[in-house]
Amino acid sequence: QVQLVESGGGLVQAGGSLRLSCAASGSIFNVHVMGWYRKAPGSQRELVALINNVGRTVYVDSVKGRFTISRSNSKNTVYLQMNSLKPEDTAVYYCNADIVTTDGDSPNDYWGQGTQVTVSS
Repeated sequence: QVQLVESGGGLVQAGGSLRLSCAASGSIFNVHVMGWYRKAPGSQRELVALINNVGRTVYVDSVKGRFTISRSNSKNTVYLQMNSLKPEDTAVYYCNADIVTTDGDSPNDYWGQGTQVTVSS
């Protein structure tokens, strides 16, 4: 019914930049909050950033000033611009969205498949 497809991960040197994208598709009526989470080896999944459908954002302290989340409501797409990357940013990054489908009346939680970001020192 609904798919989230991520792209943009890869290998980068410390101090470099990457831009992640996540496009939602399928039987979508409305997309509420969209966000990015990450999971590093041996760690729990953590929130990175959230954005609601009027552009209000929330960031985890460790990425403030370095990462920027944005979205295109017309494309049902969320982006994560990551600058000044550090080795500790290495993780699998997952897209998340609260989506109301065309046959539903309340939002459900959807996840992308994950994209690897590796920052070398």
